[in-house]
Order: sequence, then structure tokens, then C-alpha cells
Amino acid sequence: MGRNTRKRRSPLATKVVAGAAALAVGGGGLVWANFYASAHESDSSHHRTRSAGAQVATIQCPDVGQKLRNVPRGARSGVDKELARLDEQITEAYARLASTRQAQSGDSAYVQNAILGPLKSKRTAALDRIGINIRRGGGDAPGGLDRFAECRGMGADQPGNGDGNGQDDQNGDGGQDQDNGQGQDGGQDGGGQDDGQNQGDNGNGAAGPFADDFVDINDVQPNSRDLENGLAANGDGGSTGSFTAVCGVNEDNLFNSDNLIVAPGVDNGAHHTHDYVGNQNNNAFSSDDDLAGADTSCQNQGDKSTYYWPVLRLQDGTQEFDANDLGGGAEGNVGKILKATEAEIKFVGNQQSDVVAMPKFLRIITGDAKAFTNGVANANSSFSCTGFEDRQVTDKYVLCPEGSQVVRTSNFQSCWDGQNIDSANHRDHVAFVQQDGSCANGFQAIPQLQVRLVYDVPAPTVENGQVQNPYAVDGFPEQLHKPITDHNDFINVMDENLMNEVVDCINGGEDCQ
Repeated sequence: MGRNTRKRRSPLATKVVAGAAALAVGGGGLVWANFYASAHESDSSHHRTRSAGAQVATIQCPDVGQKLRNVPRGARSGVDKELARLDEQITEAYARLASTRQAQSGDSAYVQNAILGPLKSKRTAALDRIGINIRRGGGDAPGGLDRFAECRGMGADQPGNGDGNGQDDQNGDGGQDQDNGQGQDGGQDGGGQDDGQNQGDNGNGAAGPFADDFVDINDVQPNSRDLENGLAANGDGGSTGSFTAVCGVNEDNLFNSDNLIVAPGVDNGAHHTHDYVGNQNNNAFSSDDDLAGADTSCQNQGDKSTYYWPVLRLQDGTQEFDANDLGGGAEGNVGKILKATEAEIKFVGNQQSDVVAMPKFLRIITGDAKAFTNGVANANSSFSCTGFEDRQVTDKYVLCPEGSQVVRTSNFQSCWDGQNIDSANHRDHVAFVQQDGSCANGFQAIPQLQVRLVYDVPAPTVENGQVQNPYAVDGFPEQLHKPITDHNDFINVMDENLMNEVVDCINGGEDCQ
């Protein structure tokens, strides 16, 4: 399918290939699948159950990018590159974790000594460079950055503790159980390579999703999810209009694994593949001028905004164009890419007030690509089925009845600080409305972007605790394809006249496109 618009590979990225190759489909090199399957198999043995529950499924590290609030503009480029390096280090460590299960089964200290210890040393050096960049830029580096160096192991069913720290261990042993997180029997009952291709790997060796990640939409209670972040319609007392941007469903097959917002100038900064609609020149190296001068897939040629989200894949063994690439199969993102059959991009108003124009090049991220290890504080996207959209779930993929399609919904922050188009952690310059629908003091209401994606997905089958041919969003490999990591990104590149039209439509109670 299609093309990857980014074929460059930076020296930093190429260093990960050897380790990540163990994650690629084919070749019989995957041994982690047996480990995951064991955590979901029924076995009356207490010994077996304890082992499965305690094993290290993935790596949880403090999300340093969320901790940095005051980074001078002149230092942000260098800091962003070091933050991307931290992500690379986690990817390398996870690849080693996934490909050394046999070694782990024979040595209860293997994970700590061979993976987590070296990772801490590398992170310490990167954190030191972050401090240097901030000081060179004229800022004051936060004290004690090295406290974010230590990572820990966590299980496949163990969500993060919510602070992004990965330091919620109560044993004082660096996040490991007394048996170093390997289970009382030191691993996966021998966990040989041959077993690694048995049940639980969906025929492609991907780490997740699991049966527990799915729910029948009929089992979801209507209106059970808190909809304060904009899933409900805006109220009658404020700005009640809307503006719909018609931008297609990525007919031009624009895919890459960059992230211009979080990792500008870094090849493969997302570690997963994105769908793009709107702006046709979005990659890690695009400047604002590049975006402004690009073509657009939107019907209104004044809208050169970039709207992008992680692709949805059907894990059916299909070898996609990126099957051997970073961001794709080399990092566990495998299977057939499913493009949306509908991509509804709509801007709506505020419950309490008129909205003001978004500044050009405003960047907004909603959801959290690392929510499984960070915790759910920033998780926001949801899954549903056509005909059942009063039922929304954030932490599960949905099983839809025959004739119903999968729906992904993302509703963006709609309050702006009135000054900045971005912030050091890419979140502080925007916010969600308060409980009464208003913006907090000092923030102004802007048009709220709502993205609704509809997919024709063959229904997975779940039998005896195993899921066959599942679908899942692309993600960082250590996030195990959890649905809670779904997210969505936006850079406003509307011209002034169009943005004014959007504002007038919304404030005037009209529905425009």
C-alpha cells in the first residue's frame, strides 16, 4: 500500500535497527509471544499464575517531556532531540527485553543487570545534555533531572500509576519484585523460541492487543463515559455553530513515522506510522514556511492545516510497505493498514462564550501515545460503533455487531492561553474547558476540533481468552498496542480569511463547510 514519504534514516535512528530487528515479522526470531500468552492462559497452578503476573512485559520510564515546563525557545530544538533520544533508548531496551526471554528465564537478575541498569546510564547522560541545552539557552535547568533516569519493569495488564514517573514501587528495590520482576520460577517456564510462535501472537508476533483489550459494544453502558471534554454537543448559551473541513481520507497515501510537533527534526520520532489528511508536506523536517506553501487535500484550499493520527491496522499477517521499516514492522507495528472510510473533521463552539480565532501554526495534541506507562491523565480518544455512539470507551477496542463499523473519536482542547502556539511539553498552552464549559482565567475559547473516523473492520474473534485477527492502533513498541494510547494531532495552517469565516460561522450559530 502507498508510500512512506520519509525514507531518510538518521544516525540516531539506525542504531536501533539491530535491536528492533528482533521485533520484525518472520524469520522465527520472536520469542516474546509465549511470554504474553502465558499471562492469559488459565492454569490452576498457583506457581504458574504468580509467574505470569510478575513477569516483566514492558518498560515504564518517566516521561521527561511532560516534566519540562520552562524551556527557552532557543533551547527547544536541542531538548526535543534529546527527548527523542530517550524514546530511542526505550525502544532499544524494549527490543532487548523482547528478544532475550530465554536468557531471562535462566537469570533472575537479567532484566535489571542487562537491560534496566544500562538504560538508566544512557538516560542519565541524555538528561545531563538536556540540562546543558537549557542553560545554554539562557534558562534554569530543573534541579535533580537525574531522578527521572530510572525505569522499571511492568506487566502487560498493569497500567501506569498516573504520574508518568514509573516510580510507584513500594518495595524500595527499583521497581522490581523480590525476584527482579521475573516471577518465582525466573521467567516463562523455559520459554523456548519454538513456543514463541504459538497462541497469543496473532500470527505476526506483535505485542498485543490481547483479548482483555476488547469489549462487545453491547456490554458498554450508554453515557457511561465522562463527556466533559467535548464529546457532547456544545450548549445553547454560547457559540452554537460549526464548521466542517472536508479533507478526504488520505487518498494520496501519505504515511510516515515522524512527529513534527513532538520531535521536529528527528527521523522516526513517532516510532509508529501516521495517516495524514490536509497538508501534504508534513514530515519531521517541515518548517512553518513549508507547511504554508504546501498542497492540501482539503476542498477549501485555504485550509492547509495538518490533521494526523496513528494508523489502524488489522493484524492478519499482511506485509505492508513498512513491514521492515522503523515505525512499522521493525518496531512491532504490523499488519494491514486500514484507512478510514469516513474522516469527519469539525470545529464547534463553546458552551459559555463566543470563540476567538486560532493563531496560525497553533499546535495541539490530544490523547497520550504513552498512556499505558504514563497513566490515564491525558488519555482522551475513544472507540465506539456506528449506531451505538452514545457508548464510548477509552481503554478498550470495541467489537461491533454485523453491519456496524468501528468509530474513533478525538475531541481537542478548546481553550488557548492567548499567547503561544506551542509549549515546552506541548500541552500547557491549551486546555480543556472547565466543568461548566468555560475556559479558566486567562484562557480564551477557540474553535474545538472534533475528529470522527469510521472504519470497516472485520470483527476479531475472541475464544478461550485468545483474540484472532485483531485490529489495533500503531504505537510505541513498549505500549503494547493498548487502546488507551490512541491520540490525534493538529497544526492550524488556515489562512486568515478562512479562520475568520470559521469563527463567524460558529459564533453566528451557522453550520458551514
